[in-house]
Amino acid sequence: MNKIDGEILRILQTDGRRSYTDIGTSVHLSANAVADRVRKMTKSGVIRSVQAVIDPAALGMTIEAQIDVKLRPTTSADAFEKAIRQLSQVMAATLLTGSFDYALRVACVDRSDLAAVTEFIRNKAGAQETYSRIILREVRLGDGAPKLTSRAAAAPPRRS
Repeated sequence: MNKIDGEILRILQTDGRRSYTDIGTSVHLSANAVADRVRKMTKSGVIRSVQAVIDPAALGMTIEAQIDVKLRPTTSADAFEKAIRQLSQVMAATLLTGSFDYALRVACVDRSDLAAVTEFIRNKAGAQETYSRIILREVRLGDGAPKLTSRAAAAPPRRS
């Protein structure tokens, strides 16, 4: 990756729908050259995906919460993840170190929907303990992905 690749990534992080022609104008390359660089960054795993960010409230899911989950000793991470995939309210699940095993981000229609999600997690997904917090406001500092610095753009890619 070089400085131009880093600039292409910064542009895509801001607006993933920008055309290659428009991006090319910004970085002084042809649309084909931009497309080739994006293809290479996708193939190497630098770009994981391009997604639409949905506002749950616009879909009637007006309560967002974070639920920290401690698993029962007999519940594996794989079993828990399989169980919570049944819940359409779960937007993200993060495996953690520390006191809790997972942090879930959920979007629910109302309080009773949140209670039902929590009960499912406790009774069917293998949680020993949960700790829920309703999200009042979120300050988005971009799209949640790390913002590239010139130092990060110059770093060699990690091998997996």
